[in-house]
Amino acid sequence: MSTFFVSTPIYYVNAEPHLGHAYTTIVADAIARFYKLNGYETFFLTGTDEHGDKIVQAAEKQGKSPQEYVDKISSIFKNTWPGLEIEYNYFIRTTSEKHKKVVQAFLQKVYDNGDIYFGEYGGYYCFGCERFYTEKELTEDGLCPDHLTKPTFLHEKNYFFRMSKYLEPLKEHIQKNPNFIWPERYKNEVLGLLKEDLGDLCISRPKSRLTWGIELPFDNNFVTYVWFDALINYISALDWPDGKKFQKFWPNSYHIVAKDILKPHAIFWPTMLMAAGLPLYKGLRVHGYWTVDETKMSKSLGNVVKPLDLKDKYGLAPFRYFLLREMQFGLDANFSEQAFVNRLNSDLANDLGNLFSRVLTMTNKYFEGIIPAPETLSEKEMEVQNIGLESVANFQNLFARFLFAKALESLWEFVRYLNKYIDDTTPWALAKQGKTNRLQTVIYTLLEGLRKIAIHLWPVMPSVSEKMLKQLGVSFSLTEIELLKESKEWGLLQSGLKVAKKSNLFPRQELKLNSNKEQKVGAKKIEQFISFEDFKKLDLRVGRVVEAKRIEKSEKLLEVKVDVGEDNPRQIIAGIAKYFQPDDLIDKQVVIVANLKPRKIFGKVSEGMILAVNEKDNMALLTPSTQVKPGAKVS
Repeated sequence: MSTFFVSTPIYYVNAEPHLGHAYTTIVADAIARFYKLNGYETFFLTGTDEHGDKIVQAAEKQGKSPQEYVDKISSIFKNTWPGLEIEYNYFIRTTSEKHKKVVQAFLQKVYDNGDIYFGEYGGYYCFGCERFYTEKELTEDGLCPDHLTKPTFLHEKNYFFRMSKYLEPLKEHIQKNPNFIWPERYKNEVLGLLKEDLGDLCISRPKSRLTWGIELPFDNNFVTYVWFDALINYISALDWPDGKKFQKFWPNSYHIVAKDILKPHAIFWPTMLMAAGLPLYKGLRVHGYWTVDETKMSKSLGNVVKPLDLKDKYGLAPFRYFLLREMQFGLDANFSEQAFVNRLNSDLANDLGNLFSRVLTMTNKYFEGIIPAPETLSEKEMEVQNIGLESVANFQNLFARFLFAKALESLWEFVRYLNKYIDDTTPWALAKQGKTNRLQTVIYTLLEGLRKIAIHLWPVMPSVSEKMLKQLGVSFSLTEIELLKESKEWGLLQSGLKVAKKSNLFPRQELKLNSNKEQKVGAKKIEQFISFEDFKKLDLRVGRVVEAKRIEKSEKLLEVKVDVGEDNPRQIIAGIAKYFQPDDLIDKQVVIVANLKPRKIFGKVSEGMILAVNEKDNMALLTPSTQVKPGAKVS
């Protein structure tokens, strides 16, 4: 039997689960269920990351020991997932004795291979990120680029992993295996990072500064750096080095992560595996951020979405469907309750729910609830079959490639077509005219279409999928479903089964805002007003990006050429490299400050400023709602 391994990141227990955690874990659950439908033996791993400075600080704030604190938060994560119909095979905790032993065995193996050495290092340490930064990585004000706080300069002796030794082999592996990191934009980002001098990786913390961690097996005065500990969970859960699960599942292993932890998973982890002489994972799948009402989730703004709150408000199946349908995997997506309710009512209540209700009602009205045998097929039925088989084949192909939104859209093309088929064939008129044979064929065609739709929705909304099949008189059984067969054969529904009398799968919903919830989040106080005369001094113009490239030795800056209707494009040095790949900017329309005094940045002249909205880890460029000529003035 073929195998499939999928993992989420292990979630850091300095906060409770939110929408972002739920999305990653539901994606992992959905893809694991999809492979189960395909007859694979699957292993789905999730868990919690429980060591490091931030855990100690969070525990102290609550007056708890680190172990008491991680026990509490880890249990919240573990207890949240079943409520979202997430069925993992193993929930790992990095404080477990089993994991600690594997980490120490891994460290010893890399140390014995000569790839861990003792050295001295001085650098800027951010306790929030739990990592050192070089001066070039800090902002112009010398702040951590993520937390915008001043890092502490630390000078200490530590152990280092000889990561630099494996960067070129990693680069070659990525180039030879184009699907190793996907979507492609993240593969290109990693290849861009590999062009820089990344050096070696500090993998320890002295016990004089931190004791909450896994002790190094070769020096008990140090504990393991949190990333070197956390990443090993993917193999400790499989009982590496001698476990049968490692031999069985690791060859077809996939990690799902959000884009903020791309570097550790795409560079640290594969080089660690190389140093230990282990095969690399099969693929890394990277998704974007969820914003809420166009604003990044933040405790201070009060807009953190708790997954169980939405499930209890509107139902679990719509919640899972919305997350998979709304986000184009790899890109950022916006969550709003209004969009959620709109999607629920349009896709689920109007399209799918109404279709089920109409077909079951007609089956009971015309055939006493018994699935009729089809008679002669007309061109109309052949068209339904062709569209149905093509739809589910596309769904299978797209879902396997993590293109969940497109897969569901392909399935919904069939849902909408079946609704149209009812209107075109008018079963009520056939019954009135006594055309029983024709009516049998139409009703059977609709019921078979519903069966295929229900089966393919099982990875997305498991309980409702099983309920749909039950309403069709079919029992759900993984051993009896052959997904490939479903995309090639029609007429697998058995005649003579009895369907449910009615169906009310997705009742329409109204927006249910809490009375004490502010309608708008993220609004900031206006610091200072200016006069209209001051505003008129700004020359804001629309331009089109014609060229963009990274500036060597800078992680933040791009050199962007913008056509603003002048003889030559403007050269603008923009601090947007963290958020945009150069290729993504080509042909985009942007708004620039055209009369900003030119200045030199990194030795290059910048002739203006590109306007953008920056909400901590998310950035959006200002752009006109429709295409305008380069040089058009903003007024």
